[in-house]
Amino acid sequence: MLPEAFQNLRLPVVAAPMFLVSGVDLTVAACTSGIVGTFPALNQRTSDGFEEWLVEIKGRLEAFRKDHPGAPVGPYGVNLIVHRTNPRVQADLEICVRHRVPLVITSLGAVSDVVEAVHSYGGVVFHDVTNRRHAEKAHEAGADGIILVCGGAGGHAGTLSPFGLLAEIRKFFRGTILLAGSLSTGRDVAAARAMGADLAYMGTRFIATDESQAQPEYKQLVCDAVAEDIIHTPVVSGVPANFIAQSLEANGYDMERLRDPAHVDFGEKLTVDDEVKAWKTVWSAGHGVSAIDDVLPVDKLVDRLEAEYREALRSVTESLSGGA
Repeated sequence: MLPEAFQNLRLPVVAAPMFLVSGVDLTVAACTSGIVGTFPALNQRTSDGFEEWLVEIKGRLEAFRKDHPGAPVGPYGVNLIVHRTNPRVQADLEICVRHRVPLVITSLGAVSDVVEAVHSYGGVVFHDVTNRRHAEKAHEAGADGIILVCGGAGGHAGTLSPFGLLAEIRKFFRGTILLAGSLSTGRDVAAARAMGADLAYMGTRFIATDESQAQPEYKQLVCDAVAEDIIHTPVVSGVPANFIAQSLEANGYDMERLRDPAHVDFGEKLTVDDEVKAWKTVWSAGHGVSAIDDVLPVDKLVDRLEAEYREALRSVTESLSGGA
């Protein structure tokens, strides 16, 4: 089930909010290409800066609509870390309410007060989870959608198969389900829809775009890496996440220990400042790097994704018709 604001998308895709990677340009380019564009509030170092970004995004989207009447424009969204360790959460939430942000994506805690605040102006709340227990909490808090961050996703990722987790969550949740984990092509989007997801949640593929804030070397590494180069470890930020092995090695991490599945060292959860410093040089990505070979402007990427998506649907339809 899709909320009204998401029913006229060109493609059922959300360009996921990525720490230090997603900014104004990537968000606007995604929306003007007909998909959902998002960014983390914490990618701006202050709440004032965050509000400035919202003003710029709203202004640029409004100008695009005037210049391109009738063109599909996706809604934009903001990722809020609602954990108690984030000192900005209340201020950033108030800014979201003031600017009537269409979509708020919550992480590290499902809070009913946040949902109520966003619902007060007609906004939508999606919450990201890695297991059933967290999905149940999001459902109880009133979230409109649940993002299933499955095995192979970039960033703070889970380990469960999308097949198992999606079927499990659908047993009790009738809202919007978004699927994350190794989605890099239009064929992947079609597969996610066939499994029962309403939207594909795609992050890593958008690192390798002209509009992303990733360093050129980071973008190239995403193009060069393969699935086996992705290591799931908590050593960078204290929370398990997927990182590219080459960047871990370049930063002096002991690769033999990291590749040992028996090795777990949670350490201390970093502060926001510490995490910013760490993630600037230790680069995250998902298993979907295997399907990424080039850096493109977002509009050209979405053109390709749509063509692949339509071809996948056509191919399956023809196959089923022939089999009948």
